[in-house]
Amino acid sequence: MTSETLFYCILGIIVLHFLLETTLDVLNARKFSDPVPEELENLFEKSEYLKSQQYKKTNFRFGLLSSGISLIVLLSMLIFGGFGWLDSLVASISPYPIIQALVFFGLLLFGADVLSLPMSYYHTFVIEEKFGFNKTTPALFFADKVKGWGLMLLFGGGLLALIMVFYQWAGTDFWWYAWALIAAFSVFMNLFYSKLIVPLFNKQEPLEAGSLKSRIENYAQHVGFELKNIFVIDGSKRSTKANAYFSGFGREKRVALYDTLIEDLEEDEIVAVLAHEVGHYKKHHILINLCASILLTGLTLFILSLFLNQPQLSLAIGVTTPSFHASLLAFGLLYSPVSEVTGLVMNYFSRRFEFQADRFAGETYAAQPLIDSLKKLSRKNLSNLTPHSAYVFFNYSHPPLIERIRALHAPKTIR
Repeated sequence: MTSETLFYCILGIIVLHFLLETTLDVLNARKFSDPVPEELENLFEKSEYLKSQQYKKTNFRFGLLSSGISLIVLLSMLIFGGFGWLDSLVASISPYPIIQALVFFGLLLFGADVLSLPMSYYHTFVIEEKFGFNKTTPALFFADKVKGWGLMLLFGGGLLALIMVFYQWAGTDFWWYAWALIAAFSVFMNLFYSKLIVPLFNKQEPLEAGSLKSRIENYAQHVGFELKNIFVIDGSKRSTKANAYFSGFGREKRVALYDTLIEDLEEDEIVAVLAHEVGHYKKHHILINLCASILLTGLTLFILSLFLNQPQLSLAIGVTTPSFHASLLAFGLLYSPVSEVTGLVMNYFSRRFEFQADRFAGETYAAQPLIDSLKKLSRKNLSNLTPHSAYVFFNYSHPPLIERIRALHAPKTIR
């Protein structure tokens, strides 16, 4: 296949992906005004529901604008030789391939983030502010950006440099070593993300002794779940939206509750949410997801090794001197349809896992408190109660609220 053919393939993939996402967004937006399912009719007051409708429509219009700008920038980079210009720039900075790759991707990602900064700022301080969600300050917003860039440089740059060392040493067999490296990194981050990364952005404090902690510990003991680490995160300094998550495994497992979650829910509802998270652990969902991610990474790296030495990849994006970093970028663009398919599969199983975790919570604690918590969180977050089925299929990692409630009322239907 010639570089010209690959060029048009890349253009076609980018445009078709944009059209697919836009079509799904439009289909979903047309469902905004559908009648609310009977089980959810009393979830919102009329004024609240009108507010949620407006929030969804505002985000829909903003998403169209944002994705349209991204499409124009990416197509411009391809059509007008932006990637070739960037490659020439990094070649003038250093003759060493590893440094060239680091500078190439560093400038590319940093530039993309800077270009998207006005949109991100607008979404946070105009849209989220307007609908009562934003609690962050401009200083905190930019501090988060700087920290994010630092982490990208440290971890992203470090991994890329090591992968290139493997490539220079082992040739096309580099993928074995890169796979082992990324697998080890994934396991490490899964174990220690909450200890190492979260404190850079949020304060984590152990849940204070009291009625809630006692009820959580009693439940954990009831289901044979050893739980020593229960933390409260100050999510309220950025947003009013509530959340909870489970991370790690073995001795490093911990539950994190956002302070907004504790403020919004009753104690039995919080325990039900935690029971759901414990369900993920008991059903081995965390380990399954980790293993699936590692296997997919191995498959991707293997396919990459088959194409990496093809100069047509670099030429297809306008880089006249073939290189590792240009081939990697071109491969990423060409591989995106495969990533889309694997993402669909992962989302499908993620939704099934959510049903299973809900069922576990219903059977080991109680279904009604979990239902009440899901309703409160949906109301608090102005969630979409009538999503389009196609949009759910392509984009949702969690089932829609109505499906979760119906499954909890009849948990034996979920296997």
